[in-house]
Amino acid sequence: MRKKKKVGQKAPPGRWVRCPRGVRAYVPNPLPPKLIWSPRLVRALSDADRMIGRLAGEGRRLLNPHLLMRPFIRREAVLSSRIEGTQATLGELLEAEAGGAVERSPDDLREVGNYVAALEYGMKRLKKLPLSLRLVRELHARLMKGVRGDRATPGAFRRSQNWIGTPGCTLNDASYIPPPPTELMDCLGSWEEFLHEGSMPALVQAGLAHYQFEAIHPFLDGNGRVGRLMITLFLVEREILPTPLLYLSAFFEATRRDYYDLLAGVSERGDWETWLIYFLNGVARQSEDAFGRAERINGLLERWRMEVSRISFGRPTEVPRRLVDLLAANPFITIKRAAKQLRVAFTTAQRGMDKLEKLGIVARTTRAKRDRVYSAQGILNILEEPTRITPLASKRRAGRKN
Repeated sequence: MRKKKKVGQKAPPGRWVRCPRGVRAYVPNPLPPKLIWSPRLVRALSDADRMIGRLAGEGRRLLNPHLLMRPFIRREAVLSSRIEGTQATLGELLEAEAGGAVERSPDDLREVGNYVAALEYGMKRLKKLPLSLRLVRELHARLMKGVRGDRATPGAFRRSQNWIGTPGCTLNDASYIPPPPTELMDCLGSWEEFLHEGSMPALVQAGLAHYQFEAIHPFLDGNGRVGRLMITLFLVEREILPTPLLYLSAFFEATRRDYYDLLAGVSERGDWETWLIYFLNGVARQSEDAFGRAERINGLLERWRMEVSRISFGRPTEVPRRLVDLLAANPFITIKRAAKQLRVAFTTAQRGMDKLEKLGIVARTTRAKRDRVYSAQGILNILEEPTRITPLASKRRAGRKN
């Protein structure tokens, strides 16, 4: 006998199917769902639109947006990979890229580096290829190349059942079982079709598409990272942002319990409203966060350029000023790499770096006489500042105490 649905209870946006092993897998319905535009949801969308618009305006005013974009991409790579258990820090990644010796597992650095490579590749591919299943496979291939997921067929959708649960759990103990392989391509085909839907607000569409991708879970490994990559690429493709300055991994990482609970809330109860409000709040808060960081970094760079010019005493300042610009892309730098990037002699780059060191703009991170690594700690401090967000779960607990 079928259980009667309680009054006001929302229906799950999908169906449960029996798998060969006797467990039930979830198959989400095609998007979009029927949304109820409550005042709370409308306010959340308005706030997100306003804040991301402000961030987009800042991005368009940047003199060299591609320079500032690089450390932001790397910050996203570190935080997205941290959700999956990787421990590398942003400073370690940037220092390793600059040629410094870092005491961190090469596997961790490779995983984070792969995320950077996948996102940068996706940005280039968007010029010729729209968001599609083909692009998703290509991103996955670069993300999982040579790392722990290399066993999980990089660039290929799964042909076996996967599941989500605590480490080491079996299919029978799983907290969530995504669609079986026989249903996978139909789900992905509908998801790809929804990406090209143009009749709803883009930020809402991004939130719906992210839930659906995670619910489908099309790869044996790397689904979370690919899903987060797709949010950024979607916003750039839709021209919501001129350059990828907004990343939600910091928000998801800071509110990890809420993130997983609310995804489950959609699958179990059809609670789209709470998920979308959470997602849009993440867009608003991270837009505000990225705007503040970008503004502070730009202000710091401008101050340094003025300081370099002020102590020149009529001598050319081109090399020191160009070194300051390089610090926008990576606050870690070596003389050898600086000379190569600026196409100047090693001794010329050294004199320029000495000037920056004298001003306190950079400091040596190593005592080695050769291949010295310098860092602009002011920029690194801004980039590594933790995201200040109170998770919903903590707010609920505080409310109960009061």
